Amino acid sequence: MRVMVTGGSGKLGKTVVRRLTEEGHEVQNLDRAGEKSPGLVLTDLTDYGQVIDAVLGVDDRHSGFDAIVHLGAIPAPGLVPDVATFHNNILSTYNVFQAARRAGIRRLVYASSETVLGLPFEIDPPYLPVDEEYPARPESTYSLVKHLEEQMAIQLTRWDPTLSITALRFSNVKDPEDYAAFPAFDSDATLRKWNLWGYIDGRDGAQAVLRALENAQPGFEAFIIAAADTVMSRSDADLAAEVFPGVGFRRQVGANETLLSIDKARRMLGYSPQHSWRDHAAPRQ
Repeated sequence: MRVMVTGGSGKLGKTVVRRLTEEGHEVQNLDRAGEKSPGLVLTDLTDYGQVIDAVLGVDDRHSGFDAIVHLGAIPAPGLVPDVATFHNNILSTYNVFQAARRAGIRRLVYASSETVLGLPFEIDPPYLPVDEEYPARPESTYSLVKHLEEQMAIQLTRWDPTLSITALRFSNVKDPEDYAAFPAFDSDATLRKWNLWGYIDGRDGAQAVLRALENAQPGFEAFIIAAADTVMSRSDADLAAEVFPGVGFRRQVGANETLLSIDKARRMLGYSPQHSWRDHAAPRQ
């Protein structure tokens, strides 16, 4: 496919661009920053004119797309003032979705966030493992935007039943060089309780994008995308008993199984995480 990736210069975006290219897709990166290359078109995603023009074609680069992967955003809360996060992210996403519709593109995959699940869980999760079945619980401006983007996608696919929009609720993205820090988490169970001790290897995040492009059906669906394990060596039962003693388990889980359920992504997308920090970090003493 001819695939436009927004935010392809970012941490996850670079890995997604590389994976899609390796799979034989023709990829263009629309981002406001990045090293000059034939694969990059510098674009302000908050400017609809630039977005629709870039989607329809850029001289000497491309003549349109079959699918869009939208990753371009301010990637976390607190990096800029809240109003800047809201304005940038909601406008960028609307512009990308609207440009896709006007250009006749029917397949969109975009980065939602684990934050809509209720992070940082100052209020206990309703159950463990958490999944996509309970209503969104945004607790920050960043998360609120992610929730509103999902609601927008629901309405756009209602307007056009041939449109496919897939929201990937990515966990905390990590690369292999980040794993050296993981052993220190064991010293305090509360250090990473904010996302239920979850993470996602960027390579598996890219796999999820690929699977969504290949397998998503018309309509809207949201999927939690996380690694198969937690960041901890302590068991899930021990962690939950200490940090969330009043929260029950909906099903039996493995000793270190992710508490960000990826069952839906496995079942509907064919997502199957292949990477773990345990394969990279030094053994714990």
